[in-house]
Amino acid sequence: MSAQPLYRFAYYTAVEPLIDKWVAWPHTFSPVPYALHLMNFQKEVLASYLLNPAIHVQSCRNPKLLGGPFVDISEHRADEVSKLLAAIEQNHADLLGLARDLTEFQNLLAQEAKGQTLESYYGRLPSSLQGHVELVYDYHSRPLVRCIESLFYESPYYKRELQSFRIFSLERDDSRPYYMSTPRLTEPNDIEWNTSFDCREVDDLFQLDTCPQPIERIRELLSLSPQDEPRILPLLTEEPLVPTKCWEGPGLRLRYFGHACVLIEWQGVSILTDPFIPVMPRQGGIERFTFADLPQRIDYVLITHGHHDHFVFESLLRLRHRIGTLVVPHSSGIFYGDTSLKLLARKLGFKNVQEVEALDSIPVPGGEIISVPFLGEHCDLPHAKTAYVVRVGNEQILFAADSSCLDRQIYERLIKILGPIRTVFVGMEYIGAPLTWVYGPLLPEQPEHSHSQSRRSHASDAAAVLDLLQAVKAQRVYIYALGREPWLKYFMALDPTEDDPYMREVRKLLEAVRVQEFLDAEILFGRQELYLEAAEVI
Repeated sequence: MSAQPLYRFAYYTAVEPLIDKWVAWPHTFSPVPYALHLMNFQKEVLASYLLNPAIHVQSCRNPKLLGGPFVDISEHRADEVSKLLAAIEQNHADLLGLARDLTEFQNLLAQEAKGQTLESYYGRLPSSLQGHVELVYDYHSRPLVRCIESLFYESPYYKRELQSFRIFSLERDDSRPYYMSTPRLTEPNDIEWNTSFDCREVDDLFQLDTCPQPIERIRELLSLSPQDEPRILPLLTEEPLVPTKCWEGPGLRLRYFGHACVLIEWQGVSILTDPFIPVMPRQGGIERFTFADLPQRIDYVLITHGHHDHFVFESLLRLRHRIGTLVVPHSSGIFYGDTSLKLLARKLGFKNVQEVEALDSIPVPGGEIISVPFLGEHCDLPHAKTAYVVRVGNEQILFAADSSCLDRQIYERLIKILGPIRTVFVGMEYIGAPLTWVYGPLLPEQPEHSHSQSRRSHASDAAAVLDLLQAVKAQRVYIYALGREPWLKYFMALDPTEDDPYMREVRKLLEAVRVQEFLDAEILFGRQELYLEAAEVI
């Protein structure tokens, strides 16, 4: 009798985590931001689409309107969008009520509370907020409703039943509809798996990346019938997997997976920053590392901040069973938009989550991981964020993510504490999006247009990066790819060219550091490997 065939995920199979048919990201997960985003963005964008579906579809084809509030769903499916909007009104009246009550009560406090005690206002709290919030002043006697996030997670406002997965193949290319504005309606070849993100079975599913199973076990896991096999088999392969070998060479190996994602390996230790791991389309695409190129065990995953392109549910959940410790920055707990990534990660099913503040250190064999300050990128709003220095022997590498060097003295103080940092990875999306692009739905009052345009979510320009490099005494600099990798487009809404403002700024920086005779300086893209010589590591 021949052996039963075993199947694993094909290289082109993607698995998108969804919340009520929308791509999952921090603003659609934590209950209070989700309620506000639901009311002020998702409802509004669907209502706008239904007024004129053709304009929305046409706008999605205009490169100048990438990332705009346009739904990329063909006109013949408008009835499905109408039902989705009706379901929001019917099924989420509690969340919509929470969003309205919080906004109105925060604005009421702003009008009435001028420094007198806030104690009497507890009796005026709407029922949706009672038992979930604290009323506080800042040091200028400006009132705030402090939402106690952990209590909201344990309330009916946190709806695990809305969570699901969409399993599908990437065929011609990496393109997908823009994550924020287009819900995922069911396509004929998609597999819908209705299960919550924290279920143990999620790990069982994603072990199919490396551990093949019989088709009966896969059907059982996904609650599919034998009649569903023609739908699931095209997403699987019988081809044997070539196991990824851990780096055993001298020194450090750094593998660039795209965007801000770097795998650092030495002497059996593996660290991954801001995982955003692509799959390869069936018909090919640019060269890249994928899930198959990661080690079976990743000791530490480092998250710099909670933006959608750095805390990526799709990658984190797929890797959860491989990750030893997930490291996240500390949040203030004062502002509801300052999501606790520790609470969020635990609700995603991560068991070992370590929250860090500036200068916290995590020992690793032969070195340590150090959390360091991260300025900029969040439109002057307080948010959980940190950069990281990875030290191995006397070699120190700064993963600065989207830091903006707004105060050189912070970095000068760092090297007094840590010593010179010879290698720096940093982003240079120096223009960035205005305040209202992501944060508008969370604000109780919309800012003036000029204020929104001046407060942008941006990283460093050439002058700021050069300032940073000089301050830490760097000898190598690597620039993240500025969203240029094609699998980033549906998340970043960028259509970069070789002569766009970002690339001109990168070339300006690279010319400046070449004059200063850096050991290495380049913009990364797609798939790259870097090595630090053994002589440099003690």
